[in-house]
Amino acid sequence: MPPSKLDSLYRRMLITRFFEKGWGKPDNLRRVFQFRKIISNRESCFKLVPRDYPVEITKKEIYAESTLIEGKFITPLELHLPGVVPKASRNAYFQLLIPNTWKNEQHKPICIHLAGTGDHFFWRRRNFIAKPLLKDANIGSIILENPFYGLRKPEDQKRSNLHNVSDIFVMGGCLILECLVLLHWCERNGFGPLGVTGLSMGGHMASLAATNWPKPLVLVPCLSWSTASAVFTTGVMSQSINWDMLEMQYFSDGQYRERLSKMVTVIDDAFEAGQRFIKNFNQSLHELKEDINDTRKIQELNNDTVGNNYDTKNISSKDGSNSIFLSKSLQNIKLDSGNLTLPLKEEPSTKIVPGSTVPVSTKGSSSTLTNLMKYILPVAAQQKSDKIDITKTNWWEREALQFMRGMMDECTHLKNFSVPFDTSLIIAVCAKEDAYVPREGCSSLEDIWPGAEVRYLDAGHVSAYVLHQKLFRSCIIEAFDRAKKIYGKDVGEDLKCAITYQELLNKYDKNIESQ
Repeated sequence: MPPSKLDSLYRRMLITRFFEKGWGKPDNLRRVFQFRKIISNRESCFKLVPRDYPVEITKKEIYAESTLIEGKFITPLELHLPGVVPKASRNAYFQLLIPNTWKNEQHKPICIHLAGTGDHFFWRRRNFIAKPLLKDANIGSIILENPFYGLRKPEDQKRSNLHNVSDIFVMGGCLILECLVLLHWCERNGFGPLGVTGLSMGGHMASLAATNWPKPLVLVPCLSWSTASAVFTTGVMSQSINWDMLEMQYFSDGQYRERLSKMVTVIDDAFEAGQRFIKNFNQSLHELKEDINDTRKIQELNNDTVGNNYDTKNISSKDGSNSIFLSKSLQNIKLDSGNLTLPLKEEPSTKIVPGSTVPVSTKGSSSTLTNLMKYILPVAAQQKSDKIDITKTNWWEREALQFMRGMMDECTHLKNFSVPFDTSLIIAVCAKEDAYVPREGCSSLEDIWPGAEVRYLDAGHVSAYVLHQKLFRSCIIEAFDRAKKIYGKDVGEDLKCAITYQELLNKYDKNIESQ
């Protein structure tokens, strides 16, 4: 289905601009790329957050039917990568909303809600999702403030305008580890089953966080997909990025082009190209062989031609080919060798009158060699009519845009992360006409996570967000019911962390002193 026009119109109405200061410090990007290889593996990532990681409760309010608790803790990413997280974002803040009375003391479900783009503070998720879940299904909620948002927003940042591309990766790294802290905390306090969800960017962050929990975990990502690369390179969000500035910075500092670009990989183009090539190789090779034979015959005709006349008596078809050069209708025909063009085999041949010249094809004819290259080149490189509005050339001709896609795939593509512990507890909700999160050319969730269920809405990104909140909540409830039915009280095998919180702090202090 075509992308939603409402999505495009809504994006134009917003004044939010992303990455105004560029890619970010090269050293920070290098450290983040290296750290990605650790947090993308469940076993190594889980060991980064001790089970006794401290959480401070700062406020508690009791209402008629529910209790609202506020808390905070230091983001583990700061302890593992000192200096990467801005000072304003180093403390993680959250709200916990639970019922005063659980319907079943052995069943205390808690769902972590991650914020979408522009979702600052807690009120929106608390009122639109958490409270209805509590009322309808007795499900508690933890609402986590995103780094760079609300209470964690740097003073010089306006609204949701992330200054650097690296900020989106720092945000993701923070949320992955912070969710582990909260999941540990929930277990220590007797809550379960546990889950994580989010809308738009929050949905993708939830997917990343869920990959590193080594036990059954409910996951309901809404309005997200398998990678963030398409969001910032082909989706309507790409119109909010100053590509000229990013390109200038990319070429002016050799560290981006010469070092960092070699640390990232575009995933889907190479994979999809291989699939298309293998699928169509035999047919394309046969047609390529025909084209080569036809080209040789053109050369022979040109070499044997005297003036504008030529003799085709010695040209015969040994293999019954329907090539234009072997057709009897070409005998004794005057040709203009400078304008000779081969029609596509799929198109009907133009009727040629003896004594006339062969007309030039006007329907964009192409050789089979060109058709063969369509199965080798990336999908995006073939769609020459699909341009990002703010660029003058196609993305594959601009290294900055290709670098962006490689970075996003490297740090956000679900193929680079572990498969969740139990994919049957995953219900993803996507919008068919989503212009913010394009799916074309990206790996599908069903392929990456076999067993996961993906449901599609006949809507765009904005309309789905506004009109289908009830559906998102019903999917969360259904997924928690599945977890209860399948596992009951069984929370799965517990992995041990190789380090205690105090040891982690001591290691952090030594790193700070050495800087």
